[in-house]
This record gives sequence, structure tokens and C-alpha cells, in this order.
Amino acid sequence: MKNKLLLLGDEALALGAINAGLSGAYAYPGTPSTEILEYVQNNPVARLRKIHSHWSSNEKTAVEEALGMSFCGKRAIVSMKHVGLNVAADPFMNSAMTGANGGLLVISADDPSMHSSQNEQDSRFYANFAIIPALEPSNQQEAYDMAQYGFSLSERIGMPVMVRLVTRLSHSRAVVAVDAEPAQENQFKYPENTAQWVLMPVNSRKRYNQLLDLREDMEKEAETSPFNTLTPGTDRRLGILASGIAYNYIMECFPGGCPFPVLKISQYPLPRRKVAELVASCDAVLVAEEGQPFIEQAMRGILDNGPKIYGKLDGILPRAGELSPDSVAAGLGKLLPDLNLAVQVREPSTTVVARPPALCQGCGHRDVYAALNAALDDCASPKVFGDIGCYTLGWLSPFNAIDTCVDMGASITMAKGAADAGQRPAVAIIGDSTFTHSGMTGLLDAVNENSPITVIISDNLTTGMTGGQDSQGTGKLEEICLGLGVDPDHLMTIDSLPKNFEDMKKLFASEFAYEGLSVVIARRECIQTARRHAKAKKLS
Repeated sequence: MKNKLLLLGDEALALGAINAGLSGAYAYPGTPSTEILEYVQNNPVARLRKIHSHWSSNEKTAVEEALGMSFCGKRAIVSMKHVGLNVAADPFMNSAMTGANGGLLVISADDPSMHSSQNEQDSRFYANFAIIPALEPSNQQEAYDMAQYGFSLSERIGMPVMVRLVTRLSHSRAVVAVDAEPAQENQFKYPENTAQWVLMPVNSRKRYNQLLDLREDMEKEAETSPFNTLTPGTDRRLGILASGIAYNYIMECFPGGCPFPVLKISQYPLPRRKVAELVASCDAVLVAEEGQPFIEQAMRGILDNGPKIYGKLDGILPRAGELSPDSVAAGLGKLLPDLNLAVQVREPSTTVVARPPALCQGCGHRDVYAALNAALDDCASPKVFGDIGCYTLGWLSPFNAIDTCVDMGASITMAKGAADAGQRPAVAIIGDSTFTHSGMTGLLDAVNENSPITVIISDNLTTGMTGGQDSQGTGKLEEICLGLGVDPDHLMTIDSLPKNFEDMKKLFASEFAYEGLSVVIARRECIQTARRHAKAKKLS
């Protein structure tokens, strides 16, 4: 028996995992993946079963924790956004070598159009690089179904499985048919070959040859996958290969049915026989895929002298940003002007008022930046190295306070490198969650050389940018800094309140003048979580 629920793509995948016998969920928050772990944490069945679900310090630790649960035969998921997979690359790549014991899904949510990200990287390249199978749902129902399928596939071939989502699927809702009763969790069970999990060269050389052989099994799985389907058409002028959510966009162009042969791809490695069958039956092929031209490049090859392939590389579809029914319809219209498409290309609305991001009114970061700018007024050529979080918005007017923002934790290390080059003052500003994510190791580098930089940890007691998840360093930042070796005489804490503006300004200025490492923790609870806490206290 099936129930029907209205679910986000993230929620559908999370519920699918719970109903498939999930034992552990690990993550670091990042749009558009955050709702996956939040759903597990708030799900009644997950709570009743005491399914382990906690925010990890970063994506690397999350993958390693999930891998440990898989080692014990239990089913686990680990979720992150695409740039988080960079942080997790070390254990992710090596998980192909260890393999999986209990089913293990590595969920990476990509962000085409960079709604809240630094780049548009495509996680499918990582799966191919690691020699790990990947699933790419085209809708919310598939996201739900792929959890059970992915766990079974993982255990059948003894490998982790990537599930690749994109923003538009993660954050849109649809009715999903779900199981009325969840499956039982796996029993505790160790791997039969534990040597495979010890990646010493003598073991890894043997395992890598096994991994190359497993590639053939992965391709066979993709050829017979229920998620990879080839639908014949009557008009052979064009064949369409559509992956993931791009398949929906193709179908929206033809509500009465697509006249062209369509190969839907939602499981990788690419099913080469199905691709060859499509190409052989058509005059040309259009490749529609969300993200980078991963499939198109594989089909074209280096020489590109085979059948005519159209897609992103020749401008038929846009190379940057998200696809949409409009952009797909426009591409089809370029290839076949005689098509009478159901979707009409529309210009963006000019009546909707733009809402640029801004720091909330009452946000402590505002007062930190105001004092920081005032303290830097007397400096000849100050540089402030920023980081990832709400406080990145300090780059915008009216503060215009930071000069760089590259990746999580880079503020401290870039400030150190600039100071090594002779930059004075070199200031790093980082949030509390980002500091425990990947700022601590950079601070240790600075401690070891007593680098002449000032590190400002703007502590709002939460992970504010993604909605107020727990911050791993709450209540521990001073101890962490001291433990890393920061000089107690240059470890300061101050409340970042408007009434303390002058004190903050003087504190910053005095530490800028110090020719060594100093850390200032400017603390004030996020205004949004403070309101929620006050409301909860009032209701209790």
C-alpha cells in the first residue's frame, strides 16, 4: 500500500532512505542539500527508531562517519552541496577503494546558476573520476525510489553510490507515492574482506584491479536500469538524450508526446549500448543535461568526427546557468524551425522588484563590519580576507568590507599568505561554523609561525546562512583557540553590540598594530535564531 505526500526533492530522497532501512545520516549544511538531514531529524519514524542524524563538522568528516557505519553493515547517507564534495574528495575517492558493506549513498546537490554558490561544478565528473556509479533523478518520485534502489545497488556491487541532485529538483515539490511501512534496518555485520578497508599499497594495488573489473558490472547495471529508458519516436531527424531533470523539460515541450526518439539517462556510467542504439537510429542527436556537458563531451570524443551531436558545446543549449523548458524549446527551435512547440519562450518579467541579499537588521555581523571599517580608516592599505557565510554579504554596500572570498576556511590561510608577502594589516574574518569546518587548521599554521595577522571570528552561535543549524564550536571557541596555541594575551572576546562600537574599534586597531597572531571573537547570537529561541521559551 502506498501513501501520497507533497515533498521537496530533498525530502523525497530523505524519506526514501528512511523507508529503505536507514541507520545513519550525516551532513554539513549547504544549499540546496540542507533539507535532507533536516527532514531525517524531524521525521517521526526516524526519531522513533533513533536513526543517528547529526550535523558533522564538515563534509570530509561526514563521509568518513557514514563510511564507518557502512563498514558495520548498516545503511547510511551523507549529503552535501557540490562544493562540499571538494572538501570530502579524499574519503570519497578512497571509498571506491574500500567499497561499501552496508548500503552507502553519497548525495551531492549541485547548484546550476549559482543561486548560493561559488561555482557551477558538476558532481558527475567526481563519480566518473572515482569509478563510482551515480544516480540522477529526473523528478521527486524518482528521488524517493532511488534511495531503496541505490542502497540495493550499493550492497549488490559492494560500492558507494552517488546520488546527484540539482537545485530545481531539490527545492521544488511534487506528489510522491511512498511506502506505508518502512523496511527494517540491516543487522550489524562486518565486511568479509577487511584487508580491502586498509588502504596500504599492497592492498590497494589488488583492490584497484578489482575496481576496474567492477566498472564493467556498473555499466551492465546501467544498461538494465529501470531509470535508463529508450523511447522510440516517429521522427528520426533528431534523437534526444536527456539526463535528470532535463528530461522533464523535454517532455514539457511536447505535452502530446515527443515525436523524436528519447533516451532518458538517470544512472551512470553511461549505458553505451543504449546510446549507440539511439545514435544509429537518428540523423543527429541533441544532448540535454543540467550542469556541464558531461555526456556531450563523452559522446563527441576528442576527434568529434562521428554523428552530429548538438548541445551546450555548440550553443544550441546555454552553457552557463540552469536549463528550463524555455531554453530547451529555444534550442529545439534552432535545430528544427518547423516545430510547433507547446512551450513559448518568454522574456524575464520586468515588473518583479529585485531583492538583493543583505544582512538582516539587528545582525551582529553589521556591528562587527562597522567597527572593522572604522578601525581600518587610519591604515594605509588594509586588506580583509573574507569567508563563506552570512558575513560574506559584508562585501556589498554599505559595508564594502572584504576583499576576497574563495572557499570555506580560506580567510585565515589567505591572510597568512598575504602577511608572508608583506601585507600589513592582514585581517581574516570568519564565522564560528566555518571556523570549525575548516578554519582551525589554517589557524594552526598561523600559530606555528606567529603570523602577523588578525583573525576575527564573528560568532553568531549557529550556522546562520543555511537556516540556523547547530554550530560545532558553540561554547568552545576560546578553548579551541587556546588548544591550538593562540597566545592568551592576544585572544580577546567581545560582545558585538552597537553599544560596544567604540570598544570593538579600539580592540581591532590595537591588534592590527601587533606584529604577531591575534584572535578576536566577536559574539552575538543570530537575530533569527534568537527570535526562534525567544518564541519557543514563551510557548514552553
